[in-house]
Amino acid sequence: MPALRFSLVLTSLILTGCSTLHLSAYTLDKDPLEPLNRKVFVFNDTVDQAIVKPIAKGYAAVVPAPAKTLVNNFFSNLDDVTVTANDLLQLKFAQAASDGSRVIFNSTFGIFGLLNVTERLEKHNEDFGQTLGYWGVHSGPYLMLPLLGPSSFRDGAGLYADSFASVISNTQDVPTRNTAWAANALNTRVNLLEQEKVMDNATIDRYSSLRDFYLMRRQSLVYDGEPPRIKYEDEDEEETP
Repeated sequence: MPALRFSLVLTSLILTGCSTLHLSAYTLDKDPLEPLNRKVFVFNDTVDQAIVKPIAKGYAAVVPAPAKTLVNNFFSNLDDVTVTANDLLQLKFAQAASDGSRVIFNSTFGIFGLLNVTERLEKHNEDFGQTLGYWGVHSGPYLMLPLLGPSSFRDGAGLYADSFASVISNTQDVPTRNTAWAANALNTRVNLLEQEKVMDNATIDRYSSLRDFYLMRRQSLVYDGEPPRIKYEDEDEEETP
């Protein structure tokens, strides 16, 4: 889900600090649409600051912690449906069995996912963008999507493909579907309130930092945490006799 992926990007940014020198060099040719992307980034940020963030702060202040946990569990369970489908597409059958078990037990014994009764089973992160990467499709240029945030040509196509497995996207009742989308986005924004404080204090150019670490995070996810090592131009010069 895009919201979850954005959360992971920010978490990665916080944990990895300011080591962006080589990343910036690596992503220089990954963002040919930077002028347009920056305008979309400003638009997204304006909407967030004016509408989404105030609502999220109000929700966080009013809703009790146990209720917020139930909401988190519910949307996490819906996400596991899409994760399981992409496990199968990547031939990760053992992981698919684990993620599928999470869906089955949380949807039944966990009362439609409100309770996480499968805490001992690891939650994975898989989507169709990663599936395309698994089968060798390159990410293509970086792309900042209106309202949805950081993506790429490959991951943008993946978002559309994931809609065919998404429980929310396949909900026939339009008001229910739209309410679920809005609630999921709000839930994710609430979870980001504390994390963004660290990012705002630690970075000078929020756009480039978000872009660099989005691309890094996606590369890591495609290779399950073991991406091929990037060879930089200065290393080539050092190796030349």
